[in-house]
Amino acid sequence: MGTDEIRLAVRIANIAKSYGPTVALDSVSIDLRPGEVHALLGENGAGKSTLVKILSGVVTPDGGSMSIFGKPYAPHGIIDARAQGVATAFQELSLLPNLSIAENLVLPKMPKGKLGLVSRRTATASAGKVLNDYALSHFDPDTPVGVLSLSDRQRLEIVRAFTHASKLLILDEPTAALADVEWLFELVRRQKNLQTAILYISHRLGEVRTLCSRATILRNGRSIGTVELSGASDANIFEMMVGRSARETTASQPLVADTAPVALSVRGLSGGILRDVSFDVRRGEIVGIAALEGQGQRDLFRTMIGLSKAKSGGIEIDGVPAQIASPGAALHFGNGLAYLPEDRKSEGIFAGLSTASNMVLPIISRIAQGGVVWPASERRIAKKTAEAVELQERYLQFKIDELSGGNQQKALLARVMMTGARTLLLFDPTRGVDVGTKQSIYEAIRKFAADGGSVLFYSSELPELVHLAHRCMVLYGGRVFAEYQGDAIDEPTIVGALIGHAAGAVNGVAA
Repeated sequence: MGTDEIRLAVRIANIAKSYGPTVALDSVSIDLRPGEVHALLGENGAGKSTLVKILSGVVTPDGGSMSIFGKPYAPHGIIDARAQGVATAFQELSLLPNLSIAENLVLPKMPKGKLGLVSRRTATASAGKVLNDYALSHFDPDTPVGVLSLSDRQRLEIVRAFTHASKLLILDEPTAALADVEWLFELVRRQKNLQTAILYISHRLGEVRTLCSRATILRNGRSIGTVELSGASDANIFEMMVGRSARETTASQPLVADTAPVALSVRGLSGGILRDVSFDVRRGEIVGIAALEGQGQRDLFRTMIGLSKAKSGGIEIDGVPAQIASPGAALHFGNGLAYLPEDRKSEGIFAGLSTASNMVLPIISRIAQGGVVWPASERRIAKKTAEAVELQERYLQFKIDELSGGNQQKALLARVMMTGARTLLLFDPTRGVDVGTKQSIYEAIRKFAADGGSVLFYSSELPELVHLAHRCMVLYGGRVFAEYQGDAIDEPTIVGALIGHAAGAVNGVAA
């Protein structure tokens, strides 16, 4: 064993993994140094998730080797990986929603009292200390995880990984649902000082440059190379990821005329923390919503689609007053209203079904023959919409949980479009997907609007709002605080409005 290998925290050498004829990883190699925050970049489907599962002990590789501080590493499961100092904060959260915060933090070993029985008091006290150590003392350890917001569940997933990672910490899209990224950045810097190696997976190059010194890029299951981030431009990295130069991302459509028909009208809507929200979305228009965490964006979308009850106010779809009790009912008002949910894992996909089955669910009654829906028919009908979102036809026969997160998101967007609804509500439609997949989703949304559809979308990424929206509304304190359109939509302006300081405030809220 060479001294160079001992100085490395982690060595991943020629790792390979195939699923039947599908090659997920082909000779992937990465070296991580002690105390290094090392980025892993690549498009969805490049092999990042498979590599994470191998390092976490979830999947066994077909070939290659791994070592940690010079010792061979071949975990037999997540618990075995943790015992060897390796822990992962997964992008698709692994928390148990029916258990409490405390139980999720102490599992798999619940503390026991003098009589050998499980001691919930000890578990609560232990969890409370952990939460305090990680600046989450406002969490009640006895709270069921299932009632937490996605952002809070993401924080808990991250904290649980930090508590088990003494040698290698893997953070898979850790900021995808976080409003306050500085909380995480401070934890990463603290862990780095403990000489823990950190593998950081993110599609947000800005935060990658903030935290990481080097990056390894995967493409089509192979490690294309490792670069010093100080010497690589975003364009260089994009070209390594996708094998081509970046496409133009700015919106080219002209502003929609004020005379265009109103597709969606919201008047005086209140519910949750929403207060008297009113706006219109016109036919052919893409309207963005910007908001910091907890400003009413979830209440707005869930109330419009019938998942939460409004206290007052209402909506009209194509001029038809709509009393919506469920997402299914929303399809039958006017030209229809369809919803893409926030969390694809818990609210979107049906993991046991094929991708084609997931896509055709809204129209299954229309395509059944004698009460039976044949897989070949599902794939044939799903093919055209799959092409619209640039989802490869071969994925239609796969179970949807075998797809990368980006391809799952494409399939869910295709499902929403297959409903036939002409107004779409999209909640953070590119959360946790790579830059190439984002471009596919943007183009599908623009094409939908250009063909006469209407889109209302919330995004946690400001560049997305700038490049995609014809108009952008900022929610603050449960109200529409400000509204911008065209060239007036820029990041500095939106940032000011997000914290309650902006010219152009509306709804009686002072700028």
